[in-house]
Amino acid sequence: MMKAVVKALLFDVQGTATDFHSTVCEQARRISAGRHPEADWPELVRRWRAGYFATLAGAERRGAGWVSVHSVYRRALDAVLDERGITLSGAERDELTLAWQRLEPWPDAVPGLTRLRAAHTLATLSNADVSAVIGICKRAGLPFDAIFAAEMAGAFKPDPAVYRMAATYLGLDAGEIMMVASHKYDLRAAAGLGFRTAFVARPLELGADGDADVTYSDEFDVNASDFLDLATQLGC
Repeated sequence: MMKAVVKALLFDVQGTATDFHSTVCEQARRISAGRHPEADWPELVRRWRAGYFATLAGAERRGAGWVSVHSVYRRALDAVLDERGITLSGAERDELTLAWQRLEPWPDAVPGLTRLRAAHTLATLSNADVSAVIGICKRAGLPFDAIFAAEMAGAFKPDPAVYRMAATYLGLDAGEIMMVASHKYDLRAAAGLGFRTAFVARPLELGADGDADVTYSDEFDVNASDFLDLATQLGC
């Protein structure tokens, strides 16, 4: 049976559309103002991100329901700074946590999305708070038609409720929607519900010394090097 035509694309934001690692490292160096020359900020940001994921996983296991992602990042920052003995004031920690709402786009993001938008409806599907996603997209000039976030479903990806919520708002069947992400767990969850999938490799997502998974796989409908490559493969 012929597959349905893809009418809409859903995008992960933090990591797939934006370069969180470089942005947050830069803000950490600015806020610390040279007071901690021994700090390995790239590694600290990687540990901070890992702490965020661990906290979300713990909340899911406990059935705790929705929690503010901003508050999760703030608590995870306290843990990693205290572990490394890095002293920042409460106000500085608050300011650094806001870096996750000021992320810079990957260089291909705006031109790639612009091409894709000519033929498809584009929307976000992020675990970040709705207000954070709006702020990121406006600041970065990301041309999405709609903002969807896990908060709207009261659950976090990869919970099926998040993907179903987006499909409901779009008024489309799962097979008419393609999930675009650099995180394979996100794509596999969407594929399990009948969504089409596009893996976008982001080798620098975790920094130059990070270990981002950039291996292409036949399990996804499309494997792309960036959004411009994705646009080309989708005929945009």
